Amino acid sequence: MTPLEKVEALYEELVVSYGDGRQREIRAASKLLLIALFELKEHDNRGWQDLVEDHVRMLRDEPERYRRLIDANRGRTKGLGLEDADLQDFVA
Repeated sequence: MTPLEKVEALYEELVVSYGDGRQREIRAASKLLLIALFELKEHDNRGWQDLVEDHVRMLRDEPERYRRLIDANRGRTKGLGLEDADLQDFVA
């Protein structure tokens, strides 16, 4: 299981933990985002905002490219048209 797949599994676990609660997917994603943003700032004091803005911009403007980025983080890059150069600033 890749690190991204582990995060996705944790997300699913969080969704389930909210039971029949309202907006459980949004609440689960928000919890992960809360921690992710804090950790980015803690460990990358200078560049964390640019990284976040780059991800938001790509998701907004190029959703298919963002999907390929997610797939690349799962180790599924072959044949998807996402070159290593496209990944170097985003894949962790």
